[in-house]
Amino acid sequence: MNAVCLRAYNARMNSPEPETSAPPRTGHVAVIGRPNVGKSTLTNALVGTKISIVSNRPQTTRHRLLGIATFPEGQIVLVDTPGLHKQQKRAMNRVMNRAARGALEGVDAAILVIEAGRWDEEDTLAYNVLSDSGVPVILAINKIDKTKDKTVLLPFLGQVSEGRNFAAVHPVSALKRNGLHLLVKDVLKLLPEGAPMYAEDEITDRSEKFLAGELVREQLMRQLGAELPYATTVEIERFVEDGELLRIGAVIWVERDSQKAIVIGKAGTRLKEIGAKARLGMEKLFGRKVFLETWVRVREGWSDDEAALKAFGYNY
Repeated sequence: MNAVCLRAYNARMNSPEPETSAPPRTGHVAVIGRPNVGKSTLTNALVGTKISIVSNRPQTTRHRLLGIATFPEGQIVLVDTPGLHKQQKRAMNRVMNRAARGALEGVDAAILVIEAGRWDEEDTLAYNVLSDSGVPVILAINKIDKTKDKTVLLPFLGQVSEGRNFAAVHPVSALKRNGLHLLVKDVLKLLPEGAPMYAEDEITDRSEKFLAGELVREQLMRQLGAELPYATTVEIERFVEDGELLRIGAVIWVERDSQKAIVIGKAGTRLKEIGAKARLGMEKLFGRKVFLETWVRVREGWSDDEAALKAFGYNY
């Protein structure tokens, strides 16, 4: 697999201290959990820069994506996945579940991410999928920064661990980057000895073109209300290097004309805001100037059409 070489300008956080006497360890680790528990935030924090888009909406992540986290002791190739969910009424939901389950093929270990103070049937679903796979699982109890009364964490930790087989349990805050040092140490212990699979400056297997489309979709998730973001997807029609400038053309696909009007907004104001913020994200990630054009087009029922999903890159 050819990894895209991107400049990781953010310093890697919570890196373990080097243990020069130990041989390096390298392997693939799936990041699994129900929607909106912070899987992508955790992946970004471990990689040291943003490669997975994030929002406060569930099911922001739709694609399987590799995040390459390199430490003195070795390399963790994180497989960020869509959230596992029980409702599979539409083709999009089924595709995302297939992507999440498919992420377990060939991995050496998995991180099950849950939210501090909460365990529900979708967490049970995610645990059962991991248990059936037979890979060792580390439990990451995320968002501990939102728990005001820290005395409740220990009883909760015991509650969720009882009767379940975890290689280790770690309370963390992916957003604040707390607790990641010990998490990384325990993950590396589960990986086989071996040289890194990727160069130190490689941070993802995805192309800049793919990441550009995701950054536009991130703004759709953040700026549009109710269910509309789930009826949108993004296709990059043009991605051209013009000297130091990137010229990018992005099509936002919706399912109805009424949705198109909402995305564009009055006198085009919302579309301009979406484009402006996406462009800033691209310039930060790619380290160069970006000229971004956006258009909105209609394809009826695309999110429940397997052929349309495949054409838009959802082919799992």
